[in-house]
Amino acid sequence: MSRQRERTGPKAQKMDGILAAYDIRPATIDDVDALVACEDACFETDRISRRSFRHLLTKGHQATRVLCDPSGGIIGYAMVLFHRGTSLARLYSLAVLPTQRGHGYARKLLGAAEDAAGEEAAFLRLEVNAGNDRAIELYRQAGFRPFGRIEDYYEDGADALRFEKALAGKPPPGLEKFPYYPQSLNFTCGPACLLMAFAALKPGTEPTRVEELRLWRESTTVFMTRGPAGCSPYGMALAAADRGFKVGLNVHDPDVMFVDSVRAPAKKEIIRLVQEDYLAQLKARKIPVKSWPLTLKELQAVVAKGGVPIVLISTYALDREKVPHWVVVVGLDDRFVYVHDPFVDPDVIQSQTDRMALPIPREDFERMSRYGRAKQRAAIVIQNT
Repeated sequence: MSRQRERTGPKAQKMDGILAAYDIRPATIDDVDALVACEDACFETDRISRRSFRHLLTKGHQATRVLCDPSGGIIGYAMVLFHRGTSLARLYSLAVLPTQRGHGYARKLLGAAEDAAGEEAAFLRLEVNAGNDRAIELYRQAGFRPFGRIEDYYEDGADALRFEKALAGKPPPGLEKFPYYPQSLNFTCGPACLLMAFAALKPGTEPTRVEELRLWRESTTVFMTRGPAGCSPYGMALAAADRGFKVGLNVHDPDVMFVDSVRAPAKKEIIRLVQEDYLAQLKARKIPVKSWPLTLKELQAVVAKGGVPIVLISTYALDREKVPHWVVVVGLDDRFVYVHDPFVDPDVIQSQTDRMALPIPREDFERMSRYGRAKQRAAIVIQNT
């Protein structure tokens, strides 16, 4: 249940009486016209289109609640989006008609959104215009905590503040020390993770796209599933070592990493040659490669000691695509593994807020941290020397 500041006195009792006459229910496709009208009345920019409303209500993983007056007319709504494979929900939009504000309706809708989110998620996040003092105060009073800022987020150039509320328990301390950097290309998740690790270990380090591409060139497997290749754990380890970091490497792989992702024998041979070269360089630099995977207990110990683990996962549980992908483990507790996922999908409604410190149930993370038929597993641990 959502927790709000308790109100007392005659004015509060009158307000509660008014609220009791209003009904909150799940939205249906028949509400699209009213939702669009509410959106147009409430926002000058960044509006949800009619097409998006229809798509989200019919195909999206969402919970939308509408607030109706005694005659059944919709005067506001709240939309929550869920993220597959995680325990994270996002308050995507909350709006009350301008003529109906000042009566506590937004507070009631926010409580309904929290209740809906709590049925599937342990954390609820949102973005709010940095200049919207009234909304910011609403979220603060409801127990949301600020955890970041996105510059130039809205269409009019305004910044957004990020807020989060734990609906069950609370996240472990220290997650905020890990900066977030989104990959700029489909195949640069590994370099993006390296940049996040470098920035966490050396505060003040500024990740750049030039460095992202340089790291990719230094650690690519040359070929992979389709398009430009991703990055080898061996190449990534060498790239980190070249920049003065201490590197640990755990790879459980009966063959060559990602070799099954291509069919052509010539491509398989190139992947094999590249890996052999990386391994020779690691051996020459006396960087050991351990042949067993890191356990969650070991990952937790690494983070507790100030190290940054970068772990290979399969994205199937997140997006139903069987693609190898690198994420940064930023924290663990008894329930979740928290990861920075550098991929912000441009084809769905996502923001950086949705990919930061993603809470993934421990047992689910254990399953997804394997890739391909060979169940390849890899983790790169980066530390200061």
